[in-house]
Amino acid sequence: MKNTLKSRFWEIDFLRGLAVIIMIIYHIFFNLNIFGDYSFNTSSGLWLIMGRTAAIVFLTLVGISLYLSCSREIKLFGKKPPFIKFFKKGVTIFSWGLIITLLTWIFIRDNFIIFGILHLIGLSIIISYPILKLQRYNLFFAVPWIFGGFFLRKQTFNYPSLLWLGFIPGNYSSYDYYPLLPWFGFVLLGISLGDIFYRNYVRKINLPDYSNLVFIKEIAILGHYSLLIYLIHQPIIILILQLTGLINLT
Repeated sequence: MKNTLKSRFWEIDFLRGLAVIIMIIYHIFFNLNIFGDYSFNTSSGLWLIMGRTAAIVFLTLVGISLYLSCSREIKLFGKKPPFIKFFKKGVTIFSWGLIITLLTWIFIRDNFIIFGILHLIGLSIIISYPILKLQRYNLFFAVPWIFGGFFLRKQTFNYPSLLWLGFIPGNYSSYDYYPLLPWFGFVLLGISLGDIFYRNYVRKINLPDYSNLVFIKEIAILGHYSLLIYLIHQPIIILILQLTGLINLT
């Protein structure tokens, strides 16, 4: 398939779709552990690796998609898209994160989500705008940001107001916590990879066209609607587990 400015890169949606599948599998066992009489430790081992893998893929693809969106508009209109476009999208996703904060505070309370992955993605879209021009050179910031952030996670700080940045208060616990440090580093990595592999909205690698294979196409559809799936998959999973008797919320 020859890519045009009106077409999507199938491999991006496919990778995002794979991340969606991993996320759904992870959350099935997460819900069994939290709401059922099961002992799946989803905060360590293989389960933790699955959850983190899905998150890293999502965030890296956010960066690639931001680069593609910007380069596409430059080719179409000869200039970078206006900041307001990124701002509106970022605020929309961040607002969904706030709704999840409210719902988890109401229904879970303990370990409710204050700054989860939707908060991070929404804020990342907004703050990425001025640094998109650095293109592949964002890699030089991504690497120390990621490693510095993971080092920071081993420390505790008495600054709850900086929780969103990555300064973790003692005894803090949340079911979904993705602060800027280190996780924004993967968005920066994605912007760099976007410039390396899709400079000027042109695929720079010789990739066979598998977009019409049923297996690829179905997974790519999941990737195309990843935000919608993210928003609805947990209630659906919990409902199915409840109806099948695997958990009991009553």
